[in-house]
Amino acid sequence: MRAIYQIVATDRVSKKGLAPLREDERFAVTRFKDSSDPGFGEALAKAAGLIVRSATRVDADVLDRAPGLRVVGRAGVGVDNIDVTAASQRGVAVMNAPGGNTISAAELTMALLLSVARRVTEADRTIHDGKWERSRLQGVELRGKTLGVIGAGRIGWEVAERCRAFGMDVIVYDPYLPADRVDELRPHLVTLDQLIEGADVISLHVPLNAETKGLIDADALRRMKKGAFVLNASRGGVVDETALAHALGEGLIAGAGLDVFETEPLPPDSPLLTAPNLVLTPHLGASTKEAQVQVALEVARSIRAALALGDLSPAINAAEISRAAGLS
Repeated sequence: MRAIYQIVATDRVSKKGLAPLREDERFAVTRFKDSSDPGFGEALAKAAGLIVRSATRVDADVLDRAPGLRVVGRAGVGVDNIDVTAASQRGVAVMNAPGGNTISAAELTMALLLSVARRVTEADRTIHDGKWERSRLQGVELRGKTLGVIGAGRIGWEVAERCRAFGMDVIVYDPYLPADRVDELRPHLVTLDQLIEGADVISLHVPLNAETKGLIDADALRRMKKGAFVLNASRGGVVDETALAHALGEGLIAGAGLDVFETEPLPPDSPLLTAPNLVLTPHLGASTKEAQVQVALEVARSIRAALALGDLSPAINAAEISRAAGLS
């Protein structure tokens, strides 16, 4: 049987994760290392589906080069690199993989927390420099501390569950919880002000939008406990980086761990690079072998269902695109 749907996958999307498409004779999948490959444009022009990770920007120009495109899949949670408005205007469904990297992102958040609380990276660096500074590198225990989770979705709650295992109390701020989750979490729910002022550890698990941009700003940092830690493995821009660097330098908070940044890669003049008690990782939240397979599997299944069955239910822009977009 000749393939009906041509699928282009780029940005090193997991080959194993593409199995739902590769094993279906209705689909032909072409993989590229990245969108700079000379063959990418030619393949894109014939594609019904496009799968990317974070490197390729799917903007209006890319969409115009793919007249037959019906669906774009992001092998990950965020769709910051996809112009959803432009896609909607062209009747192109946009899919993501909200569940595939949950455990990996939660575990990285815990790694950041433990590293900053026990000053692991700094201690490692001093050992390599031939020093032995046990007294200076005193840390704090997590037991008995309060975790403040901003955004109690999949990842936020997995972090909360792990912190409970360390003997931490948990409080939550999330104004968008569905009713059933509100009832479940009511004992833990607090206002944003209460969380900022009462938590020993603040962990952010929110998308970047007009409401969350700069959510943790200079004012919020001033109101935190002096021994507080801030963790952000969600989206860059949620934390004001200049304000955070200042707060760390002035000792207003005890430390921070960041996996995401306003500009990636982090610019060489970023104030974060000289801030004390700060652990930085290069957007590794979904960078495990398991997560890369899972997010690719999730988005591949969604694309197969969209193209072969007309199922747009996983599309984040389902309400904006016309039923006559041709996905049937």
